[in-house]
Amino acid sequence: MREAARGEAIRAKLCHPVIDADGHWMEFMPAVVDAMNEVGGRSVAEGFFRYVRGDRFACYGWYELEPAQRLDRRIARPAWWGTPTRNTRDRATAMLPKLLYERLDEFGLDFAVVYPSLGMVAPHVDDEQVRRASCRAFNRMHAEVFREFSDRLTPVAVIPMHTPEEAIEELGYAVDVLGFKVALLAGFVDRPIPAVARRDPEVARQAPWIDVYGVDSEHDYDPVWARCQQLGISPTFHSHSMGWTGRRSPSSYVYNHLGAFAGAHEPLCRALFLGGVTRRFPGLRFAFLEGGVGWAASLYADLIDHWEKRNPRNLANYDPANLDRSALLDYAQRYGSRMLEGRLDEGLDTLLGLVGSTSEDPALLDEFAACRIESAEEIRKLFAEPFFFGCEADTPTTAAAFQPSNPFGARLGALFSSDISHWDVPDMAKVLVEAYEHVEESRLDEESFRDFVFGNAARLFASSHPTFFKGTAVESAVDDFLASDPAVRG
Repeated sequence: MREAARGEAIRAKLCHPVIDADGHWMEFMPAVVDAMNEVGGRSVAEGFFRYVRGDRFACYGWYELEPAQRLDRRIARPAWWGTPTRNTRDRATAMLPKLLYERLDEFGLDFAVVYPSLGMVAPHVDDEQVRRASCRAFNRMHAEVFREFSDRLTPVAVIPMHTPEEAIEELGYAVDVLGFKVALLAGFVDRPIPAVARRDPEVARQAPWIDVYGVDSEHDYDPVWARCQQLGISPTFHSHSMGWTGRRSPSSYVYNHLGAFAGAHEPLCRALFLGGVTRRFPGLRFAFLEGGVGWAASLYADLIDHWEKRNPRNLANYDPANLDRSALLDYAQRYGSRMLEGRLDEGLDTLLGLVGSTSEDPALLDEFAACRIESAEEIRKLFAEPFFFGCEADTPTTAAAFQPSNPFGARLGALFSSDISHWDVPDMAKVLVEAYEHVEESRLDEESFRDFVFGNAARLFASSHPTFFKGTAVESAVDDFLASDPAVRG
């Protein structure tokens, strides 16, 4: 059997479709420039590509600098040779949606959600005019290019998040005017630290704080989540953390890339949870793409552990006011030996590090207040149900989503995310082959594999948008699955 045909062979023996929740295409540059010129004139394209090439704190500007300058400025080495080239047909497929559409059966895919590549940069552009216009331009182009393939391919709109207002405006335009069903929201906004900006704006630009919307954000993003819910949009995130502290190697892209998506998703997911977003918007679903699910399984367990120790009922275990100071003084006199000799007159609080610990603001003690959690098991509902996690075909940690050892038996929402068109996939025809190895090597059973490549994507998109799959090649299969699925949410 030809290796390239194995995807078709695997699909033929499955009793369910395969949905790729995260494919990509490589935008045709002249079309990008034309779209930007149409939206805002030449200044938009010039500003966008200046940002891509410029001296941003993360990666850009690397190629314009000498090695010593890269080290001096600590500019992270960006992605290089990011698209496979050995298979020319695959390279053409990455650029031409019509060819991708034609080859879906060869890959064993029934339906694919297609993300941009260069377009993922647009929501992070620092200049507001260029950012908003470039997002609009990419969205217009994506809607037009993929419109005739809507039964098996659906493109993704890119949404800026610097303010709730610009996010809401572009969401409305993308859905109501252009007809998008999937939206990629910027996974963070890097903002200047006010105290630093007052002293040195340039330093502040190079050392921002990361706003992830849920905890201590600069804005209230609830109107964005409400608008997503109203439009039937499940917010998806695909930002990386290359260029953040710990991923700023001027010489090694691999060093910067390892864990970069998980590194950006984890604080965002943590903030959305602790900020009570999943409590206030119980019908909304969120997807974090290309970071795998291992980090999510760890975060889920860690949240439960922290809540069990630091919920309002158990905080009394740590309140310094509970200490019997006379008894503690007696212990210190009897057992302190030379360590405390001649020091007890300094006071127990000073000696034991208790100074200031009794002055906590009572309003800030319950750090889970926004979640309104009464029992640890509620965390499963607030975390495992609304959050989904994109896993590339060959990611071994995918099995973590389905482990019986997950607290309260939670099955996390692992999504089959091929990442076709990028260097992670040197042979597009093998994505389903690699995914099915989870079954062949006993990491997943058939039911878990069904959820991985089909069921979880159906739940993610149809729970927020019941007619998401109407008119597509998988419509009837999704309807049948959701009608009998006990895990249907929303």
